[in-house]
Amino acid sequence: MTSPVTSGPVPAASLRELDRAHVWHPYGPMPGRSDPLVVRSAQGVRLTLDDGRELVDGMSSWWASVHGYRHPALDDAVVRATGSMSHVMFGGLTHDPGVAIAERLVAITPEPLQHVFLADSGSVSIEVAIKMCLQYQRARGRPDRTRMMTWRGGYHGDTFAAMSVCDPEGGMHAAWSGFLPRQVFADRPPSMFDPAYDEHLRSVAEAHAGELAGIVVEPVVQGAGGMRFHDPRHLRTLREIADAHDLVLVFDEIATGFGRTGTLFAAEQAGVSPDVMCVGKALTGGYLTMAAALCTSAVATAVSEGEAGGLMHGPTFMANPLAATVAAASVDELLRRDWAGEVAGLGAGLREALAPARGLPGVRDVRVLGGIGVVQLDHPVDVPAAQAAAEGVGVWLRPFRDLVYAMPPYVTPADDVLRIGEAMVAAAGAG
Repeated sequence: MTSPVTSGPVPAASLRELDRAHVWHPYGPMPGRSDPLVVRSAQGVRLTLDDGRELVDGMSSWWASVHGYRHPALDDAVVRATGSMSHVMFGGLTHDPGVAIAERLVAITPEPLQHVFLADSGSVSIEVAIKMCLQYQRARGRPDRTRMMTWRGGYHGDTFAAMSVCDPEGGMHAAWSGFLPRQVFADRPPSMFDPAYDEHLRSVAEAHAGELAGIVVEPVVQGAGGMRFHDPRHLRTLREIADAHDLVLVFDEIATGFGRTGTLFAAEQAGVSPDVMCVGKALTGGYLTMAAALCTSAVATAVSEGEAGGLMHGPTFMANPLAATVAAASVDELLRRDWAGEVAGLGAGLREALAPARGLPGVRDVRVLGGIGVVQLDHPVDVPAAQAAAEGVGVWLRPFRDLVYAMPPYVTPADDVLRIGEAMVAAAGAG
């Protein structure tokens, strides 16, 4: 079916037909097994569907739209940027928006992080971080150090190096085992502090020190790998291990950065700084795709003085002026508001609303941290049934595996936070 050129929206039935014929959605078959909901507009924290229904967005569009939709300051930033330039290559050129967002990121991240490589997406920033680790070791005269250490239960993206440091068993990337590089995995971090786990981390690193280039983990919260929380003190042990073996320590703050866990960056809860930090998702407030890998001067100097003469990466849309402008506006908007109070309010509301879930049959755990709420079942979620139950309460959720979870926009009103929690309870009961 060929879509005619029209001045208005395509009727919902035709749009679904075209979607089924041509559009491949994330993590799904072609064609899809069910029709996706048709969103006609988004404003504040609500998605408006083709049938006129409004759903409160409990997902922040995969954790990115922390300010909600159609935010005036971010809308204005995009308009201003289009009046100047849509894009210009970053090789051999620079521009105000690219320098401005780099300056802001250096100002708000831990002090040792002084250099910013702007990437296209979160997973690409992980690719860049791993390249930094490998080139650092080559420059230090250790070319045999080509493996990364991480812990099980993690998720770092869908590109190939990023997939290699995701959980190799039970994760989304198990199908690629045998093709991906074989990395070094410690056990999953425990939810409560355990000195024995620190010793486990040290023993794994000691056994593989001669082949390790770096360590990469999600600090405090493991996101798409299972929505697990762990004690920040284990991050201090990773810092000690990295220092002892001259490894590059990478913190993946793509999901946790910009306040989601209750501190601006999750690393703050451990009181340590990584050598490389990756950020994304909320960086642009969900408007455009952009991420960054920040690093210390020690890493930047070693990579720059190595045989390659620089970091071997250069995306076409690196430092895209539209994305950089809206990213700077997003950071400014976040810091202008009481973001910490907003996130605390999300947590308080989710704790209150999720309390009934603890008594549901099939519920293994209920947990909240910062602006993250999780109901974990003892069986895989019946996703269509769970989503239908949430929609019945007027909320958009996207459960996966054994998890019903929410990461609402920070600006979600208190009554809508309670509604999101109610929807999660309903989804858990149906799923």
